[in-house]
Amino acid sequence: MGEVRLLIAYQGTRYRGWQIQPDEPTVQGVLEEACFKMTGHKTRVTAASRTDSGVHAAEQVACLVNESRHVPAALRDGLNALLPDDVVVLEAREAPAGFDPRRHAMGKHYRYIIHNSRVRPVFERNYRWHVKNPLDVAAMNRAAGVLVGEHDFSAFRGSNCTAKTTVRMLDGLAWRSEPPALVLDVWGRGFLKQMVRNIVGTCVEIGRGRWPAGKMADILQSRRREEAGLTAPAQGLCLLKVCFDEEEYRRAVGAPDQGD
Repeated sequence: MGEVRLLIAYQGTRYRGWQIQPDEPTVQGVLEEACFKMTGHKTRVTAASRTDSGVHAAEQVACLVNESRHVPAALRDGLNALLPDDVVVLEAREAPAGFDPRRHAMGKHYRYIIHNSRVRPVFERNYRWHVKNPLDVAAMNRAAGVLVGEHDFSAFRGSNCTAKTTVRMLDGLAWRSEPPALVLDVWGRGFLKQMVRNIVGTCVEIGRGRWPAGKMADILQSRRREEAGLTAPAQGLCLLKVCFDEEEYRRAVGAPDQGD
């Protein structure tokens, strides 16, 4: 028996997020069900990030206690044979004793994509937020820059957020234009519930010209959720990577990935 570290990708569209909920489909739920079918043991699968309903992940990191005779590679293959098509285990390997993907994560990289065009997307519709109005990406970037560093992000927390502290550290936050897409990359040590989506919604209000870029600082200082913009839809958000090495994380922030 030992602990196994899993690297998982999933399309979050039909799930009520990562965390198990009664009578609702969740990513954690289908993984634990597949584990039980394969090994005959009930085991809890814990993850680095409890992604919200509808949010995707390219490289979620999770951990489970392997009480079966299966080596990690066999566990990966067996789980993939049992999992639905929208969840896959990319990698399984032995983890150090006591490995906690949530506590031991050094930083996370999220990406949000907006489809900024009068014409709606078809093939990418489950992965992008369609915003018809032209957006000023330069203004959005000026506004987003205010949020880099350690701040109280109360103004961007979800209404049902139960975090004990609302202070978080963002190490990088940048929009770029890849017509017809606008892409936001966010690197942080930790995030409040719906924090990235609320930041995106606020940036869009600024990009539309409804608010000046300088309003972002006022919103941040207010610590009032009602001062910020709407919550952007979940389908545009993806957890790209979780870093467990400080040097690796710093390299990622310093040299952002330019691909989708």
